[in-house]
Amino acid sequence: MTESLLDRAPVVPVVVIDDVEHAIPLARALVFGGLPVIELTLRTPDALDAIERIAAEVPEILVGAGTVVTPAQAKQAADAGAQFLVSPGSTPALLRAMTDTGLPHLPGVATVSEVLGLLEAGYTEMKFFPAQACGGAKFLASIHSPVPAARFCPTGGITADNAPDYRKLPNVGCVGGSWITPSDALDAQDWTAIAGYARGAARL
Repeated sequence: MTESLLDRAPVVPVVVIDDVEHAIPLARALVFGGLPVIELTLRTPDALDAIERIAAEVPEILVGAGTVVTPAQAKQAADAGAQFLVSPGSTPALLRAMTDTGLPHLPGVATVSEVLGLLEAGYTEMKFFPAQACGGAKFLASIHSPVPAARFCPTGGITADNAPDYRKLPNVGCVGGSWITPSDALDAQDWTAIAGYARGAARL
């Protein structure tokens, strides 16, 4: 994959799957709404199975694994068919494990020192997490001038209301958010509503 992860869609839906049977219709609803990418967080027992199903049955969407916090999870996600990896932070061992999968990945940062560390390691694209708690759009705007090489996908506290504040920044390629797939819509299997949220996000 040559296209940057940050340029695939303006918003990356960050999803917690509690029922693997939701995986396929959810992915199709997102594609229908104009968002051809999904990040499934490894926070539930069904996450890896959901990644495997989506990778096999919905080729129109780029499926990734989020909340990768251990080297073992990086390999498990890759084996399940994940096409990219996202971590909330980074350690040398975790970076090695994600690199070893051969998959595109976004390691997480929350401080300027962490950004500099990843730049030294050869990364220019990163996840900024938890975005709102760590200074939000104002933080990213303030570090663009001294650290122009770094680009970000901020996640954590991103909503439909504040997403435009991030999207207008020159060092933000996309944002990650869970508002596109709210738990009540997932529980109700309201795929029409989710497609509608995706449609709105795709216009950002």
